[in-house]
Amino acid sequence: MKHLPKHLRPRWRYLAVELEAWPDADIDRRDFQRSVWFAAQNLLGDAGSADADLKVLQFEFGEGTGEAIVRARHGHAQQARAALACVDEIRNDPVGLRVRGISGTVRACEEKYLGADGQIPDERKVVFGDADRSAVERDGLLDVRTDGAFAGATELDFE
Repeated sequence: MKHLPKHLRPRWRYLAVELEAWPDADIDRRDFQRSVWFAAQNLLGDAGSADADLKVLQFEFGEGTGEAIVRARHGHAQQARAALACVDEIRNDPVGLRVRGISGTVRACEEKYLGADGQIPDERKVVFGDADRSAVERDGLLDVRTDGAFAGATELDFE
């Protein structure tokens, strides 16, 4: 069986997505894919989400931060971006998504938008609410572990 000629093959756009959640969030690729499909279906409807054909190609998540590459059909990148903006939780873990950029190839998406910051979270002890607590620090922001949850804080909260 022959391949389709290049001008008849489907064209794709690749969205580089940054994920941020609490440090104890347990998110995997399957959960993220399900949330993306659900958001696209709710926003665009059945026919619109089928046209956009969103698929997670790469996914990494750990220590509350992660990144992914989401594939969308050419001409549906803005709809894909809007559907990603509708994802606010994954498996009952609140999450924030940010589209870093859109490119025409996976390689360009990786080189331009992913893996550049390389920030490694540090854990340290802080005094928060008149008690010693552990906190995870990322880029000047602190996620303080309280009774079974986290609270977001900055260095100014401890001065």
